[in-house]
Amino acid sequence: MSRIHLLSPRLANQIAAGEVVERPASVVKEVLENSLDAGATRVDIDVEAGGSKLIRIRDNGSGMAAEDLPLALARHATSKIASLEDLERVGSLGFRGEALASIGSVSRLTLTSNPREQGSEGSSAACEGREMEVQVKPAPHPRGTTVEVRDLFFNTPARRKFLRTEKTEFNHLEEVVKRLALSRFDVAFSLRHNGRVLHNLQPGLSQAERQRRVATVCGPAFMEQALYIETDIAQLKLWGWVGLPTFSRSQADLQYFFVNGRIIRDRLVAHAVKQAYRDVLYHGRHPAFVLYLELDPAQVDVNVHPTKHEVRFRDGREVHNFIFSSLHRALADVRPGDPAADTAVLEDGLAVDTATGEITRQSGLAWGAQPPAGAGAGGFGAYRAPTGPAPGQAMEQLRAYARVHGLPEAGSEEEAPPLGYALAQLKGIYILAENARGMVLVDMHAAHERITYERLKAARASEGIRSQPLLVPRAVAVSQREVQVAAEHAGLFQRLGMVVEVAGEESLVIRQIPVSLRDSDVEQLLRDVLADLIEYGSSDRIESHLDEILATMACHGSVRANRRLTIPEMNALLRDMEATERAGQCNHGRPTWTQLSIEELDKLFLRGR
Repeated sequence: MSRIHLLSPRLANQIAAGEVVERPASVVKEVLENSLDAGATRVDIDVEAGGSKLIRIRDNGSGMAAEDLPLALARHATSKIASLEDLERVGSLGFRGEALASIGSVSRLTLTSNPREQGSEGSSAACEGREMEVQVKPAPHPRGTTVEVRDLFFNTPARRKFLRTEKTEFNHLEEVVKRLALSRFDVAFSLRHNGRVLHNLQPGLSQAERQRRVATVCGPAFMEQALYIETDIAQLKLWGWVGLPTFSRSQADLQYFFVNGRIIRDRLVAHAVKQAYRDVLYHGRHPAFVLYLELDPAQVDVNVHPTKHEVRFRDGREVHNFIFSSLHRALADVRPGDPAADTAVLEDGLAVDTATGEITRQSGLAWGAQPPAGAGAGGFGAYRAPTGPAPGQAMEQLRAYARVHGLPEAGSEEEAPPLGYALAQLKGIYILAENARGMVLVDMHAAHERITYERLKAARASEGIRSQPLLVPRAVAVSQREVQVAAEHAGLFQRLGMVVEVAGEESLVIRQIPVSLRDSDVEQLLRDVLADLIEYGSSDRIESHLDEILATMACHGSVRANRRLTIPEMNALLRDMEATERAGQCNHGRPTWTQLSIEELDKLFLRGR
């Protein structure tokens, strides 16, 4: 007897279901993608028991005729591609034609649809987890399609055992809906669980409506701490919202990246984002972002993963560099006084906890009614009693302060320095300043550390990296691929002060290294750089090591705690902060300043109640 035999269609479908249908959330993802591909402008999702008992998804898309329903439930049947050329320029979310067949093999599935604009007479087809003739019968239905999935995994009990609690499964399902709601602002989404409406998202076409949806899905705290970016070069466009470094997370749970409307989790993208935040993010923290990359569909292969979560870019290096440079410049350009910087400070009584990255509401401050000891008229010239000025008096007080201390006077609020003028030093650590909005607190060491660090980096960029030859060149055994990559990027190594030459088919020689890396493990550094170049097409490990040394120099060269500064010195530090890139965070990612407005101070003291 032959030892090789064909799988039955039923078993083949169930094996395919193992790739496509992992849990109820997988079903929702596949069906919602079909709805969006069908041009739906409204999708209603109704689930019970976390989706294991019932998933019903109704859309107002193009619908299907009665003769199409049996094919829709067959394997590898699709309306989205017809040739290899179509596959190379996929513009739809789904295209393999496996989803409904796989879902139907492990559930009781009913498909009801109507393609007509007028009339409510549609058609319905059903299958129940086994190979059977699909019966099509008339059924009332408005234009669009309803997919009803009951008793998921009823015929595969081993798979059903792997489902988690109802709450856990619903959380995964809800996350899928959130992702797709962020991918299509023009579509209305509603989600109901066990008869209770949890989300009812209306279409968002204007910028304000889009921001409202992002705030609904990601939380208002994210939008209060986010920077909107939009940049494009040649055939690449990147736009969306990136969280400021002060709004970081303990996990990578608020990261949404879309390529031509498809959400992906890609190592190349993750590496580019991580590089952009390297200089400003607190250790062990993760950035938050909702970003959209648009490019020619022919430049990205979406057919490299069964669940289509990963993609492959035709020119990964160009995409990586574009994402990195766009985010790096956007984060660097945020200065005190910019609209984006205002969102990084306290707003409406909210504060950022730098230890947890969470947003909390302020309940009060330990604040005395008397000025700090030793603060006379010169050191605390604009000190006022807790009654505070009326809103219109703030600028006049700043002008008076400027006159007393011989500083340039601001003619209007727009001309006033963003960080205002220094009033005093608190405990030898913080600078207390007053600006047009209210009170500013600055961590003087953290602020000066960032200023010094940026100056050292600028000096290195203008003067170049000093390097020295090794007395004994270091031979390094590597693979043939690594030798090839090292030869291709010889210019990159040279610009970074490192001379690496090919010594054989599987051997490299390090002849010259940057002076500041003379005590480093340069052999391991070379291996790590080559690994990055192979994986991502770029590497910042050498710059990172050089920057770490500059950061240490900046830390030791900055003003220390408990050092007394004069008022002019404090004002000079504030002006330097306003002119320095990334001045909102020190080299370690900690905030350098924060603000309390007059309104927020009034709330703390219950004024006006």
